[in-house]
Amino acid sequence: MQTSPNIEALIHTLRRGKADYIPIAELGIHPLIKAQLLGHPVQTLKDDVDFWHRAGYDYIKLQPVVDFNPGKAGLSGKVLASADGTVEREWASEGEGVITSFEAFARYQFPDAAHFDYSAFEQVRALLPEGMGVIGQYGDIFTMTWNLMGLEQFSLSLFEQPGLVEAVFEKIGGLVFSMFEYFADSDAVDIIWYSDDIAYAEGLMVSPKVLRQYFFPWLQKIGALAKASGKPFIYHTDGILYDVFDDILACHVNAIHPIEPKAMDIAEVKSTVGDRLAIIGNIDVDLLSRGTPEQVRRNVLSNIEAVGQNGGYCVGSGNSIPDYVRFENYLAMIDAAKEFGRLR
Repeated sequence: MQTSPNIEALIHTLRRGKADYIPIAELGIHPLIKAQLLGHPVQTLKDDVDFWHRAGYDYIKLQPVVDFNPGKAGLSGKVLASADGTVEREWASEGEGVITSFEAFARYQFPDAAHFDYSAFEQVRALLPEGMGVIGQYGDIFTMTWNLMGLEQFSLSLFEQPGLVEAVFEKIGGLVFSMFEYFADSDAVDIIWYSDDIAYAEGLMVSPKVLRQYFFPWLQKIGALAKASGKPFIYHTDGILYDVFDDILACHVNAIHPIEPKAMDIAEVKSTVGDRLAIIGNIDVDLLSRGTPEQVRRNVLSNIEAVGQNGGYCVGSGNSIPDYVRFENYLAMIDAAKEFGRLR
C-alpha cells in the first residue's frame, strides 16, 4: 500500500490535470478502520499521519477542534461514547429543533471563533513524510442551520420566518468562514475541502432557489478565498446535483466529491462537467460493506477506464469509510487504485 506521497500530483489532478498516477482520496475514515491498518488505535497526530501515509494517501486531512453546541442544547439523555472515542448523539432535528424563534436564537450558546483549536495544523508539518501535504476541511453551514432549527421548522420558517433563517445562516456561516480564512492563510494547508450535504439520491433537499438565496453565497465566498490563495477547492455533497452544477461551478469549486453511485452515473457526470470539475469517489459503500474484494477491484477498474484515463479523477468511496466497511474490501479498493491507476 505505502507509496511515496506526492501532494503536487494530487493538486494537479484536482485541477483536472493528468499526473503519472490516479490518487486516492477520502473525506472520512472511521477510527476502527484506521486501527486495523496500523495495528493499534490512532491516539496521536503522529499516529494519524502514519495512517494516511501507510494507506497510500498524498495528504492528511485535518479539522480545527470545535464544539458547535457547547451548551449541549437539544441533546437527549442518550449520548453514546464508543471505546474508539466516537460519539453518537441524538438531536431533535427532524421536527422542532432548538432554535425556533429569535428568542431561542439569542439564548443559544454558539462557540467563539477565537477559541477554535488549530494546534494540529501548527504541529503537523514537522511530522509529515517528504512529499505529503495537508487538506484543511470543515463545512455544514446548511446542515447545521436546519439541524438547529429542525428540518420541519426550518422548512416552515423559509416562508414564515425568513429573517430567522437568514440570522442562523449568517451566524453559522460567519463562524465556519473564519476556519476557511485560516486554511487560506496557513502555510500548513495545501488544499481546501468544504463538506455540506444539500441533496439526496432522489433530489435536492430544498429548491435551487433556497440554496441560491442562503447557501451558495457562502460556498462562493469560501471558494473565492481558496482561489485567491491558489489552493484547490473540493466540495462534498451527497445526492443528485445536475440542477445545481452551474451554481457549484460558479463558486470556484475545482473538484466534486463523492458522486454517490445510486444518485449519479459517474460517466454522465464526467461528460456533463468533467471539462470543468475533477471527480472524486464513486466506489459504492454498499459494495465495500457487503461485496467481495474482487468485486471492489472490478468497480475500481471500471471507474478508471470510464473517467480516469486522462486524469482529473481520484479513486475513493461514494461517501466515506464507516466502521461497517469490510476491511479487506477497503484494502482492495486502495490496492486496485495503485495497481490500475498508473497513467502514461
